[in-house]
Amino acid sequence: MAREPRERRTEERDSEFVDKLVHINRVAKVVKGGRRFGFAALVVVGDQKGRVGFGHGKAREVPEAIRKATDAAKRTLTRVPLREGRTLHHDVAGRHGAGKVYLRAAPPGTGIIAGGPMRAVFETLGMQDVVAKSIGTSNPYNVVRATFNALKRQDSPRSVAARRNVKVSALQARRRDGDAAEQAAD
Repeated sequence: MAREPRERRTEERDSEFVDKLVHINRVAKVVKGGRRFGFAALVVVGDQKGRVGFGHGKAREVPEAIRKATDAAKRTLTRVPLREGRTLHHDVAGRHGAGKVYLRAAPPGTGIIAGGPMRAVFETLGMQDVVAKSIGTSNPYNVVRATFNALKRQDSPRSVAARRNVKVSALQARRRDGDAAEQAAD
């Protein structure tokens, strides 16, 4: 059985990813003959099935900066647990520097209610329903990093049950009992 060429395998693997350009920054260096421009790109890459990553690339030309950022993003992919494959399991906050974000789980049909850089992360992640708010800085680098910080804090019932050495059904039963006791107290 002959193996397929390496190029074709990497092409197939790359085609499963969706990438979104979040921000391009142009910087100028003044030299004797005039100005030399450089470009920095921020790209978010995901498979729309729960894996997402972001990357930053710098180069003298825009396409090269985007390519570098995309490669960096593919190296930093992280898996995010999604409830029913469409939303978060629980509300979560994240921060990076002066960037703070709040992410809330949403019922079906809500859509992605989020601003620029966060929207790109959620679309490439494959999330369909989420309500998000960015507070503090609007710097796209810090907003994306704060969003990833929040997503890394996301826990699925399966991972919580594994940590506590109980079954998921026992965990859900315990939650229902707690909700019933809380309502009785009200």
